Amino acid sequence: MTHASKAENRPDSSPANPKALYGGTSSRRVTVRDIAAAKVRGEKWPMLTAYDAMTASVFDESGIPVLLVGDSMGNCHLGYDSTVPVTMDEIALLSAAVVRGTKRALIVGDLPFGSYQEGSVQALRNATRLVKEAGVGAVKLEGGERSADQIDLLVRSGIPVMAHIGLTPQSVNAYGGYPVQGRGEEAAQQLLRDAKAVQDAGAFAVVLELVPAELAAEVTRTLHIPTVGIGAGQECDAQVLVWTDMAGMTAGRVPRFVKQYANLREVLGGAAKSFAADVVGGLYPAEEHAFH
Repeated sequence: MTHASKAENRPDSSPANPKALYGGTSSRRVTVRDIAAAKVRGEKWPMLTAYDAMTASVFDESGIPVLLVGDSMGNCHLGYDSTVPVTMDEIALLSAAVVRGTKRALIVGDLPFGSYQEGSVQALRNATRLVKEAGVGAVKLEGGERSADQIDLLVRSGIPVMAHIGLTPQSVNAYGGYPVQGRGEEAAQQLLRDAKAVQDAGAFAVVLELVPAELAAEVTRTLHIPTVGIGAGQECDAQVLVWTDMAGMTAGRVPRFVKQYANLREVLGGAAKSFAADVVGGLYPAEEHAFH
């Protein structure tokens, strides 16, 4: 059976389904209950990062059901070398902007490095700030078994949590880079334990980053919560990309798992050069741009 025929025989995950996360007709905010229902239907769905109101509004109008205000803002928005320097103030400020710029998408705010590692109380304090000040509908934090206590308290306190296992970028200094995680029997078993731990703690979904496709497929089959893949193969329930990678804004080489759907860097650069040429050549502003 071809991929196309499979899609035709899965009406519950078709964009024609009014309950579908992507392509559905509901205009209310997406909730974690909608995410759980999509898993039951076998529906795949997309997630993108967003860091400002204008970009978020474009993605929201395009039907993207979940937007992550990721600490990836450190690399692609704030000019840091990694996600590690990102602060709670920065996450809170940009999360609030994304919330204001959207009407339907579930907004997930990242808990940055140093905002939850001390323990559950610290995690609750900072997650509560994102919910109250920024208006996010859920938070995300990294770590499997090591973060289970934090996830448990947040969920029991009424804050939905998206977990993140596999390659966890906040641990870049410990990894010495960004290696694929879960290779080898011992590492694979640890990742499975991490996945079950975050599910048992109450996470509504789990990001699998840089995980062998076969292992990610096993995790997806094992869990009853959705898996969100990034460099984890096509069997995950959802897929996420950093929007600047997806849209071709990132300079230089991008990770292997990235597919660029546009070349906005070239388009934006071309627009800037055209503007500059018009100014230097005396073509802008023209008479129609002037007031009298």
